[in-house]
Amino acid sequence: MRWIYTLLLTLAAPFLLLGLYRQRPGKPAVGARWREHFGCTPNVEGSPIWLHAVSVGEVLAAKPVITVLQQAYPDIPLLVTTTTPTGAEQAEKIEGIIHRYMPIDFPFAIRGFLRAVSPRLCVIMETELWPNTLYNVHQAGVPIVVINARLSEKACLRYQKIAPLFKAMSKDIDLIVCQHQNDQARFVSLGVEKNKLAVVGSVKFDIKTVAPDLGAALRQARGERPCWIAASTHAGEDATMLAAHSIVLRDYPDALLIVVPRHPERFDDVAQQVAAQGLSIQRHTQGEPLAASTQVYLGDTMGEMMMYLASTDVVVMAGSFLGARVGGHNLLEPAALGRPLLTGPSYYNFQVIGDALIDAGALQVCNDSQDLAAKVGAFFSAPSLATQAGKAGLAVVEQNRGAVERTLQALAPWLNR
Repeated sequence: MRWIYTLLLTLAAPFLLLGLYRQRPGKPAVGARWREHFGCTPNVEGSPIWLHAVSVGEVLAAKPVITVLQQAYPDIPLLVTTTTPTGAEQAEKIEGIIHRYMPIDFPFAIRGFLRAVSPRLCVIMETELWPNTLYNVHQAGVPIVVINARLSEKACLRYQKIAPLFKAMSKDIDLIVCQHQNDQARFVSLGVEKNKLAVVGSVKFDIKTVAPDLGAALRQARGERPCWIAASTHAGEDATMLAAHSIVLRDYPDALLIVVPRHPERFDDVAQQVAAQGLSIQRHTQGEPLAASTQVYLGDTMGEMMMYLASTDVVVMAGSFLGARVGGHNLLEPAALGRPLLTGPSYYNFQVIGDALIDAGALQVCNDSQDLAAKVGAFFSAPSLATQAGKAGLAVVEQNRGAVERTLQALAPWLNR
């Protein structure tokens, strides 16, 4: 079965690599380090803990786990791999870790990486499962633990189509540390042995306490103007956000919309869309004070989402207005900041968390631009309701903290030998 997969991967590789290496505005380059994707990895001494976080979102989610690992095992090197250059850029900001690019899932590349690194434990963030990687890491005698694992109903149905391959992969994994009970149940339905599963909650609840002055400069610059943010937008969503903002401006002519695209290569395109709508725009990288006439502020930087979120009154989490294509993004960061939350109908990647926030009165679902504008306007017109929703979201976060410590306990048997 794996040889068929490897053949298909070989045929698809040129297209995958084109997307990975193609230069776009705002996207960091892999550069001369492209060899690492093929297993030509610089040696790492000391038999490190190897943690894989594919891109930016996984790196940011992994930071609390990285911190506790560094504190609990200060004498063991910590190697973090990413697949994308944007993920690499974020990983290299973390003090005390070693970064390498994750090899592509070719057997020769994985084996070359393992020879250079000799990890004592492989920790995979979320559900980044690659058949050849799992097989070769297991064959090398390296334990594999998947942490913060989630499996949506959509992903489960997709894996059921390749059930024999998935079952073979699961035999190479020592433990899957799930976020929620329904994630565990879906893994069981795919044939994963129950003794290889644990449930500890989502590490994303263990958000580091935010500095009080985070976003203060932008908040001060906008003054009393009502402000909302469209966070992590994807292609096809910006038009919805801009249409909603045009409606909001009818009742709140001084309102400000902050748009933060999910991918840096889209920054220029979004700026063009704003201009085409006849709205005045300002970019964060311009470094200029926010003008009173600015209607849309473009967050054209990476890794500063918490700053943008903290500077607003209402948060719309994007990736949720595109049908089943994306499935939403992290709702917990704005909840931890005490901001009222809005989402589109498709938030299945955060279904349990989203439903908990809805039940608490912290999150509302919007169906289209008009619905979105109405709900943003409702929060603007009743600040007390916005405050109440924000407090409800913060309470959900506080009640669910502790997953990072429980994850550390799950990893301990392989690290305390």
